[in-house]
Amino acid sequence: MQVIDDKGKNLGVLKTAQALIIAKEKSLDLVEIAPTAKPLVAKITDYGKYQYQESKKERSAKKVKETETKGVR
Repeated sequence: MQVIDDKGKNLGVLKTAQALIIAKEKSLDLVEIAPTAKPLVAKITDYGKYQYQESKKERSAKKVKETETKGVR
């Protein structure tokens, strides 16, 4: 799997066990970012922070979609 560390640095292609060891050393989590990519992409980050950022992206995307164009008759 392709691994990206918490600072955004690309660590290259590592085995899952190696990536988990690195994440545990930093007291962080290994989060799967792109499961359909080949090779699989994972990021070493805090999972709670990752969830917050994703929900924030979804909320901002919903705000854009809620705008409605009114017609004039």
